[in-house]
Amino acid sequence: MFAVVRTGGKQYRVHPGDKIVVEKLDGNAGDKVTLGEVLLAGDGGNLKSTDGLTVAAEIVAQAKGDKVTVFKKRRRHNYRRKKGHRQQHTILKIVAIGDHKEQKKAAPKTEAAPATEAPAPAKASKAKEAPKPSVSEPATVDATPTENPAPNNEAQANPPAQSVDAPPKAAKNKPADKPTAKTASTKNAAPAKGAAKKTPKGK
Repeated sequence: MFAVVRTGGKQYRVHPGDKIVVEKLDGNAGDKVTLGEVLLAGDGGNLKSTDGLTVAAEIVAQAKGDKVTVFKKRRRHNYRRKKGHRQQHTILKIVAIGDHKEQKKAAPKTEAAPATEAPAPAKASKAKEAPKPSVSEPATVDATPTENPAPNNEAQANPPAQSVDAPPKAAKNKPADKPTAKTASTKNAAPAKGAAKKTPKGK
């Protein structure tokens, strides 16, 4: 059975056992409330008359909604107002719709677990054990160690690689044919302190 009720300017579709949040109603937790403004009622697909039909509910708690911030502003007038608001609500539990009350669901019966079977008997200890393989001693081999073919000198072991097209490197002792450094020119240099100043040319 379901019904559509109106309270606090809003409509709610309810069933017996449902919990709804409506606008604040007078009362404390545990008080009984009757919702008489029933707009529609029915059972499954069949509608029923709402004449004299009421919905019985119980107050679960008195609560408040989420905070809403109200901010007003008028630009260029130095006007700003900020306020917060929390709407008061009432939580209801629908007990019955007319004669139809909440049907308590029976707890499912737990079937007894079947007795566990006894564990399988352990294998006979007199089972034939597999014969262990006999471990023979390692044979001794007479051998002489071979010499290490790698040279002891690291330079001989890793000679520097040279490309085929590269010219042979010049010996270190031979002087390299480098151009001699040029002497600094004194054309734009400042005259010495003791030198005589040049006389300007006559016009």
